[in-house]
Amino acid sequence: MKTSIRKMGNSQGVLIPKPFLTQVGMEMEEVDIEIENDTIVIRKLPKNPREGWARSAKKLAEKGDDNLVWPEFANEDDKEWVW
Repeated sequence: MKTSIRKMGNSQGVLIPKPFLTQVGMEMEEVDIEIENDTIVIRKLPKNPREGWARSAKKLAEKGDDNLVWPEFANEDDKEWVW
């Protein structure tokens, strides 16, 4: 689709047609914008990177699958170290 860059206050911008925004699920929200290889890229921000973590941790605990992956480390051999 061909469009033009317009003056918007002290900046310039492009109007994005509503069907485009609807198709990618971006309506009236903050976005991430950056330059990649001479291209302006607009991406949706993740809703909340940790969304669902508590629920998933609870499910793991209920299944008994919440053991440490690595054993706890003792510091017995650290006495000679100089920090």
